[in-house]
Amino acid sequence: MTATLRSGSRAGFTLIEVLAALAIGSAVIAATAALVNNVALNFDRRTGLVGKTDQLLLAVDRLAADIGSARQVKQGDGAEAAAAFNGDANQLTLVTGSGAGGGQTEEIVSLQVEETDGINRLVRRRARWHGPRSPFASATLHDPVRVIEGQVDIAFAFASPGPDGTMSWSTTWTGQQLLPRLVRLTIRDRASGADLLPGVEFALHADAPIGCAQPGASAECVTGKSASPKETPAKDASAGARR
Repeated sequence: MTATLRSGSRAGFTLIEVLAALAIGSAVIAATAALVNNVALNFDRRTGLVGKTDQLLLAVDRLAADIGSARQVKQGDGAEAAAAFNGDANQLTLVTGSGAGGGQTEEIVSLQVEETDGINRLVRRRARWHGPRSPFASATLHDPVRVIEGQVDIAFAFASPGPDGTMSWSTTWTGQQLLPRLVRLTIRDRASGADLLPGVEFALHADAPIGCAQPGASAECVTGKSASPKETPAKDASAGARR
């Protein structure tokens, strides 16, 4: 009977053994929770990066549609006439044309870099364009849309071909008779300095001389040949300017 009791006492756990088992179990649970938390955070980061990439791609498509449809229209008269296009590193204002609905609608589109509490935003605004006699630089714009937003640095640059065919870049484009050939958009992450959209340049298709914007000008104005306004209807002017 004594031998039986002694063998039964050896089969149990001491208090120290129980505490050690609880400590090991707690460590395993804590490590598992930390692993699950890290996986969830990495998944959220990856999902956020994919979402931001999609937003940037959508923004590029929107900007390409606006800048690519820039129109060669006049502001001013005589020798002082200039193309309706103003731009610097922080803003871009131009006249665009779209054929939605089977008709031709011209709008003034503004792309403005605005900063609030360390967050930069590229805001798009628009207004109806009523022709060369309507105000351009002082037009009242509405319908603000945040195209790009984040802790990034946003800047525009403008290029035109030189005599040797190479592109000459500038941070301003105001009062010029021709539109720039290219518009570059630079977006850099402030924390890392990485270029989020390397090599993004938008081509403007309206690269004809300002004379092609004259009422009644013919398509020959693109080659520099003079043409009487009576030879070709005014509607051909826009076709020649857009090329």
